[in-house]
Amino acid sequence: QLTVTVLLLLSVLSLAAGGKLLVVPVDGSHWLSMREVLDSLRQKGHEIVVVAPEVSLRIKPTKNLVMKTYPVPFTQEELDHAFWRTGQIVFEEGPFLERFSKTYEQVKNISAIYLSTCTYLLYNKELVRYLEESKFDVVFTDPILPCGQILAEHLSIPSVVFLQQIPCGLEFEATQCPNPPSYIPRVFTGLTDHMNFFQRVKNMIFNIGNNFLCDGVFQPYTKLASEFLQRDVTVPDLLSQASIWLMKLDFVLHYPRPLMPNMIMVSGINCAHNKLTQ
Repeated sequence: QLTVTVLLLLSVLSLAAGGKLLVVPVDGSHWLSMREVLDSLRQKGHEIVVVAPEVSLRIKPTKNLVMKTYPVPFTQEELDHAFWRTGQIVFEEGPFLERFSKTYEQVKNISAIYLSTCTYLLYNKELVRYLEESKFDVVFTDPILPCGQILAEHLSIPSVVFLQQIPCGLEFEATQCPNPPSYIPRVFTGLTDHMNFFQRVKNMIFNIGNNFLCDGVFQPYTKLASEFLQRDVTVPDLLSQASIWLMKLDFVLHYPRPLMPNMIMVSGINCAHNKLTQ
């Protein structure tokens, strides 16, 4: 009876133990909000391992998290300048087509940096072997870049994604969630969910432009994922495998819209809490 009791207690304790999370973040403000969540998860007893490039804007080693870094083919100066230039373009004025062309070129430049980061992660044999042997329970990632989803597929473990939105609405395509342009205002249009006919036409045209931009950003990941996983796969295929979508949305800051059962709104967590200077 004592043996049975001990075994039962051990089984209950194992169920109560924290999980082992593999975290594949996205740099910049995306990391700041994710770090807030990771700090809470660590306090609840979960074991957390973050994989990140040696060169980054915001992702730095911390005593609270285990971090595995890997080399990348660009310097800190090159990365800083690329993001600085992106910020400058956002506030430049001029004709729409000129601003669109500049934005498209800069998006391609930033995307090339992120793509190389993902490529160097996936083909770092020593690091990937460590991830395979570590037996993680789940991948926690930001799907605005699908590198974490590629790793989740490779490791055959579930994934939880954490995001606000993907500009071209890939999250809604992946989850088969209704996303009609006649009702849902697209990002950066300044429109509301009450549109007249001409505003709906504008929303539709803007949607086409968004899709064009996203093809340039995500198409290389289709090739990378297919080569790494050794089977044909698309980015929507990868994203559709996510178990839970934690959406940094709420009905105070955003307009009501359809959501799928595995899309959970966690309010507007967008950055770390810092004291403001005068």
